[in-house]
Amino acid sequence: MQDKVEERSLVNVLNRLQKDGYKYDFKVSQDGKLCTMEEKDQFSAEEVRIVDFYRFEGESNPDDMSILYAIETKSGLKGTISNSYGPYADENVDTFLKQVEDLGKNLDKNDK
Repeated sequence: MQDKVEERSLVNVLNRLQKDGYKYDFKVSQDGKLCTMEEKDQFSAEEVRIVDFYRFEGESNPDDMSILYAIETKSGLKGTISNSYGPYADENVDTFLKQVEDLGKNLDKNDK
């Protein structure tokens, strides 16, 4: 079993996700779509699924909290996107991921 500190390290989680095929770094564009860093591929909230997420807290300052999302697109691209909590959070990322979460809840109810 891994040391708990090692499991909770952002770098170690990113390395593990990359080994599992999550090789793209995503961002949210100005027009509110998820895209690769090069903005070559863009996706609406309906085309994205949050597979998992990981929360991290800064060692010296609780305000240094962040969250890492493992994302999969409808076209099969797998990658990650991160955001901070509080005043440093990117509002575009928060808004987009909230849309994805809401769609996921609705889809789950319809599938049952």
